[in-house]
Formats: sequence, C-alpha cells, structure tokens
Amino acid sequence: MAAVRDVEIDPEGTFKYILVRLQRPGGEEQREIVRGTKAAEFHNHIFEKVNPEMEKLGYECKCLGGGKIDHNSKDKKIRVFGLSTGYGKADHSVTVEILKKVYTDYEITWSDDKK
Repeated sequence: MAAVRDVEIDPEGTFKYILVRLQRPGGEEQREIVRGTKAAEFHNHIFEKVNPEMEKLGYECKCLGGGKIDHNSKDKKIRVFGLSTGYGKADHSVTVEILKKVYTDYEITWSDDKK
C-alpha cells in the first residue's frame, strides 16, 4: 500500500474531492486516500478515474463520501467542507488528518458548511 500516495489534489482552487478506502481483496489491511480535482464535474468522475488505477495495483476501492476542498497554496491554507450528492458527506476530520501528513506546514480546517 505504500506505493499509493495518500493525497492527490489540485495545487490551487476550489474543487470536489472524495475519501476512498483501499483494501486488498480478502485482506485485513486498509487505508484511506484523498483525491480531488477541478476537472471533475461530479464526485463520481473522480472515483471512475481512481478505481481502475487501484484495481490494477490489486486493491478494492470504496468511496466513503465526498465534499469540496478550497486549496490556497499562496497562504498555505486548505479548507474542507460540503458534501457529495451521490456519495454523501465524507468524514472531513479524517480527510484533514490525511491532508496534514502531506501538507505539514499548512493550516487545514474543516466544517459542515455547504459553501
């Protein structure tokens, strides 16, 4: 699982994101990853890209929910908020903990606000 990056998000802007659980088929080990991009009109577009990539590596994927990320690289701030109509709201507190592993010098916050 170490070959899979914890976070792949756009370097700037406000965009949709999903929280995905990876697991080996029949295995105990699992972990969550964050994926987000402005290129996705809907949350499922992100999952449709991630799922085949992870299947090639031998993982099963489950989308745990989604939301939005506001990424301000200049001010080193990330805000996690909102929800996915199709997948429901991700646990933003889990998303923030994953983001903090990668963006160690950022101020990262979350809320249940829709905007």
